Amino acid sequence: MIYYVANDASPRGCGTKEQPFQTISQAAEIAQSGDTVIVAPGIYREYVNPRRGGTDDDHRITYISEIPLGAVITGAEEVKEWTNYEGNVWMTRISNGIFGDYNPYTTIIKGDWYQPAILSHTGEVYLNGKSLYEVPSLEEVLHPSVFSPSWDPDFSVYKWYTKQDGDVTVIYANFQGADPRKENVEINVRRNCFYPDKTGVGYITLSGFAVRQAATTWAPPTAYQEGMVGPHWSRGWIIEDCEISHSKCSGISLGKYLQPNNENKWTTRFFKDGTQTERDAVCQAQTEGWNKENIGSHIVRRCNIHDCGQTGIVGHLGGVFSIIEDNHIHHINHKQELRGAEIGGIKMHAAIDVIIRRNHFHHCTRGLWLDWQAQGTRVSQNLFHDNVPPKGSNVVDVGEDIFIEVSHGPTLVDNNLMLSNCAARISTQGIAFVHNLIAGSFTYVGSGTDNGGRKFPTTRYTPYHMPHRTEVAGFMTILHGDARFYNNIFVQQEIREDLVSNARENDLEGISLLHFTCGTKPYDDYPKADTYFAQFTADSALDHLGKDIYYDHLPIYTGGNVYFNGAVPCNYEENYKIDDVHKVELALKESAGNYTLETNLYEYLPKFEIPFVSTSTLGEAFEPEQKFEAPDGSPILFDRDYFGNRREITPLPGPFAKGGHTLNV
Repeated sequence: MIYYVANDASPRGCGTKEQPFQTISQAAEIAQSGDTVIVAPGIYREYVNPRRGGTDDDHRITYISEIPLGAVITGAEEVKEWTNYEGNVWMTRISNGIFGDYNPYTTIIKGDWYQPAILSHTGEVYLNGKSLYEVPSLEEVLHPSVFSPSWDPDFSVYKWYTKQDGDVTVIYANFQGADPRKENVEINVRRNCFYPDKTGVGYITLSGFAVRQAATTWAPPTAYQEGMVGPHWSRGWIIEDCEISHSKCSGISLGKYLQPNNENKWTTRFFKDGTQTERDAVCQAQTEGWNKENIGSHIVRRCNIHDCGQTGIVGHLGGVFSIIEDNHIHHINHKQELRGAEIGGIKMHAAIDVIIRRNHFHHCTRGLWLDWQAQGTRVSQNLFHDNVPPKGSNVVDVGEDIFIEVSHGPTLVDNNLMLSNCAARISTQGIAFVHNLIAGSFTYVGSGTDNGGRKFPTTRYTPYHMPHRTEVAGFMTILHGDARFYNNIFVQQEIREDLVSNARENDLEGISLLHFTCGTKPYDDYPKADTYFAQFTADSALDHLGKDIYYDHLPIYTGGNVYFNGAVPCNYEENYKIDDVHKVELALKESAGNYTLETNLYEYLPKFEIPFVSTSTLGEAFEPEQKFEAPDGSPILFDRDYFGNRREITPLPGPFAKGGHTLNV
């Protein structure tokens, strides 16, 4: 069955082409497995709560915008009634009845790992589609100042403040000379836009919609993780060709269902820290149906995801076995109003067998954050740049292109362009970097894996799983190492002194742990494999007083890497080249949304015998004893480059099979 929707239709429409429904929600109430809902262009100010999903990939329910991005689902309402209060400041009064049982202007953002910069509500005020900055007093609206952490300081003087007056929400806003009665001014009203309120509503396709402006709240791994759009703990969703923007916290959630006994327990009951409650959440989910047959296997593709406060895509447990590809993810958390340990273009826990490929990450507080259980995760053919603060921004955290944290792997990072000043924060093990162009540093190597205790050990034991499954196989702390670096090109950029001084001022676990030198240098003195494994003998197994060898750093493996502009290899590097003569330039340029990399790299790239890397080259991640292989268990041969072109039998280092001065990336 095909149903039709048009926002200018009669409210008595029956869903036919001649008499379409007026709202998407009307179609969502009756759509059955195998049905399609076609939505005409227009603005749909509604919360779409699908009542049911499809039954399998061949019998899914499909919602499609008739004109790509022509149908807009928004959680906001227009506000036309404004009274001038003083100068550039205007005031409006909103009856609380419009909010139902969820008022974004009384709901404070809070939760585990949230570190508020200011008191923030889930509501927003938008001027011509751009969100203003909330402040905690009317005085700060009347006399606004630049919010120094913002990546857009000029706009940060557009301020708003809210208070309650009986059953009325009062909002004051400084529009800096604009007349809100003549401009497009909107406020968040609804919590979600397209999101089932119950779990298990699977096999839905959302195609071609613009979805924006929802009053979502903080989504840590130890709580119910909501998004403006998402499958809400089910299987088989496809979200494609959409523009997802201006969610207060998270744009798309592939995340965790509500566990009432473990909902932000750390910051509500206080006596168990977040790490322990997260372990509890993983084990509870496993007993409550978290497995490959019921959960995950979603696809998010070709979406433009931007201007969300916490994450573009968030997920814990619910995103397993998914594919995230060909998306443009940018300007996430760039306002810097929200702070905490759950922020990034993508922030995923338990990205088991998740493939993240051909995405473009830029101007995010951090590009991609893989936290816990990045087992079988593959990050391939992505473009990362400008994922550290711009000059002049006063921020607490430095940020980077990729952060991999307390996972046992195998986590594979191949054929990427990592062009930010900090390329990867590596507080983990069981990793492989293969055929990347890396123009930033590795930070936090060998650190960042405990909970910061000063008196007692506070190591974090995290789970690993049966290969290509969710069932927990064991728990272990992070020993560091178990890292592979093959056929990468490292190009040192000029070290930004403002990043170094910022890190010192904010005491980010000590500046000595933040390396701004590009290359594998942070792995100095990590053992080679033959040295490490030679320690383990029948005698060592009987030596009950000499167990330190089981807690030493794990080995590293290298080969085929090239270093330019002062990038530095570790002291046990093998089969590498350093060019300390030529100056390599990397210039990423944008024109009309298209990006090119202009470089002289291939004038100087040395040709030497380097390994042709495959699954057999990389071996097994130590703790899960799992190979670096495809989700179906088949081996990977790295015979394709960033563009998908085939490599020659004697490959070049880096992500390109063939070089050039100008590369369309």
